[in-house]
Amino acid sequence: MIPFRVIPQHDGPDGCPTATSFIQEKTEKELKEAYDSVPKPLILQRMRHFQWLKVLLFQGLPARYKSQDASQPWLMFWIINSFQLMGVQLDVATKQRAIDTLMQCQSPDGGFGGGPKQAPGLLPTYAAVSTLACVGHPGPGGGWDQIDRQKMYAWFMSLKQPDGSFLVSRNAEIDVRAIYSLLVTATLLDMMTPELVAGTASFIASTQTYEGGFASTSAPYYISVDTLMDEPRPALGEAHGGYAGCAIASWVLLKPFMTEEESKKLNVDKFLRWLVWMQGEQADYGGFRGRSNKLVDNCYSWWCGESLAIVESILDLQEETGHEDEFIEDEGDDEWVDTDWWLYNNKALQEYILGLGQDNAGGLRDKPSKRADVYHTFYSLAGFSTAQHRVYQSKSLQGSLRNKWKPSEAFTPSTAKGEDDRRQATRKELWINARSWKEDESSHRYVGSPNNRVNAIHPVFTLLISQASNIMDHFYGQTSPPKS
Repeated sequence: MIPFRVIPQHDGPDGCPTATSFIQEKTEKELKEAYDSVPKPLILQRMRHFQWLKVLLFQGLPARYKSQDASQPWLMFWIINSFQLMGVQLDVATKQRAIDTLMQCQSPDGGFGGGPKQAPGLLPTYAAVSTLACVGHPGPGGGWDQIDRQKMYAWFMSLKQPDGSFLVSRNAEIDVRAIYSLLVTATLLDMMTPELVAGTASFIASTQTYEGGFASTSAPYYISVDTLMDEPRPALGEAHGGYAGCAIASWVLLKPFMTEEESKKLNVDKFLRWLVWMQGEQADYGGFRGRSNKLVDNCYSWWCGESLAIVESILDLQEETGHEDEFIEDEGDDEWVDTDWWLYNNKALQEYILGLGQDNAGGLRDKPSKRADVYHTFYSLAGFSTAQHRVYQSKSLQGSLRNKWKPSEAFTPSTAKGEDDRRQATRKELWINARSWKEDESSHRYVGSPNNRVNAIHPVFTLLISQASNIMDHFYGQTSPPKS
């Protein structure tokens, strides 16, 4: 058992308080007052969150969401996936409304925009396709077969840069979140090709910073030719939890395309060291921060939590553990320890989410001084899921999937280099790599009542495991999912 770290003095080693130390101290007081006032045992206010989300979905969003008009697929993604995590099933009519709305966002140029007739971007494309994985199905009107993959692929290639990165949209910036969005979409829809991802793994490795985390992009001096400089990828930039989660998930998706040399470019041990230090001290109640010396924020429960699950798999630390389900009541400071089979204090994280992240009116929030929004609601619930369930890449499932694979016709891009022998050889491995994540049914850890349980989530796709599996099976020509 590893004791939690000692809380440092806010004045710092030189005894001089700073703006950072002041706001940290203020936040710690805020968290303590709020946590002490919450009734125990801690309970997930499932019905409040359901009612709050239901109003937003069916009656419309309040005026403060006007600024997110170009994020309509994201708003649907956050709301619908929050329902999924809490075990709420949507009726057929509601699913069809969602499908029809999303398909209006499909651009004639390829991909999806943030709203009807808006320019396409990689981020709304991910949100639209992922939401279709939740509510769509094959066949007429189901959304899946109405996705124009040829135009989407050509649009993807128009965004690709010589160093392996991608623009967020035409004439926009480079961002690792866009790379993640593209790779998830291409993997789900059977669109991954060698030409599409050439150089992308090396670019992602170049975004790793001196701290061990990942920045939004490479340093300005990044070059793709190693012979021109001894260190062509300076480890500059600021590590950030959101970028880190996208980078490490992208790295896993690219695994079937990586050379042995490329696979060694990312320092996983250094990344793990940075990740575990992102979890707050006892005075932070176990929440995660997104950057060094910043405040804890509930959304990083997911961005850091998913990263830790992926790192465990990369380091090959996980297989079925044989542990029984564990239900833990709030037991005070004496229980502020890490368990030996988790890389972080998942009990403390659940307590932060339950005790400090829930709004009494419904929805989840950054911290008690903030109000709930759909972004924080979904990512808080997703982080809550990672703290409850161990989801890992199973070697036994990989073997089973390999035996069950049925040769099928692949998506063939219309570009000159879009199809080759390597594409066919890696297609099977792509499907196996993505489909072999499973929940360890023998190892759960729930704080408070068993009723606090939420569904397990795929750490790479940010979807329920079954949803990612169903849409992939359809596009890869494997077992077809049901139509409703």
